[in-house]
Formats: sequence, C-alpha cells, structure tokens
Amino acid sequence: MKTNGGFLITKVKQLNDRIFEKILAKKNVDAFNGPQGRILYVLWQEDGVPIKTISEKSGLAITSLTTMLERMEKNGLIGRRQDESDKRKTLLFLTDRARNLKNDYDSVSDEMGNIFYEGFSQKEIREFESYLEKIIMNLEKWSEK
Repeated sequence: MKTNGGFLITKVKQLNDRIFEKILAKKNVDAFNGPQGRILYVLWQEDGVPIKTISEKSGLAITSLTTMLERMEKNGLIGRRQDESDKRKTLLFLTDRARNLKNDYDSVSDEMGNIFYEGFSQKEIREFESYLEKIIMNLEKWSEK
C-alpha cells in the first residue's frame, strides 16, 4: 500500500516553521527564533537539564544545538553550569530574560494552535493528536535500534 504520510509530515513541518517565524515577526518577537523557541519550551518545562535532554525533547540534533546554544547564551537567554553530581555534564538554565519571554511564546503557540485546528471538532483534535503520538512512538522506537 502506497502512503503519503512521510511527505505530508515533512510539508506540515516546513509550513509550520515558516508560519511560526511570520507570527513571531508580526508580534515583534525578535528575542528568539522557532528552533530557539523549542529549546526555551523544554527549559520552561524543566530548567537545569543537560544538552542531551534538550536534544531528546526538542527533536534537535546535538550537533545543531551547539551553535544555537552558544548564540542563546550570548543573547542572554540561557546560562550553563557544571552538574554538581557529575562534573562531565553541563546543565542549561533559563535567564530571567528568557523566563519573561514565556508569554510571548505562549501567544505565538496559541495562534499556531488556532491555525492548526481551524475547522476541527474537539473529538477530531483528540483523535488526530492520538495518531501523532503513535507516529512519534513508532519513530522513537525505530531510532533506538
């Protein structure tokens, strides 16, 4: 059976990234871009985590994160500290400036959600998100092989 799921997901990601950047610009949010917003989102959920956790939860490769994190640190969004219990690990922390940007991110995220689900019923949203969760589980299982 021929399917188009992979192509459709790629198209959704490309459009999502483009529209997210447009909404950031429309709202005059220039402190972070889309990928940096994903990093901040992870840290807003749990501050003081290693880079590996950021990579796993944001879906960004560690190699991509290195440059982004340096830029974010230079722009006063994050700080780094050595893990007291494991000196080999560096933990990432939000700055006060980044904490104060959460409302901006939430506003952009809410607008994205409205765009995503326009014309969907609550039941359709729940079903759709359950399918996405299954796809994510399948991809994570496969990536661990």
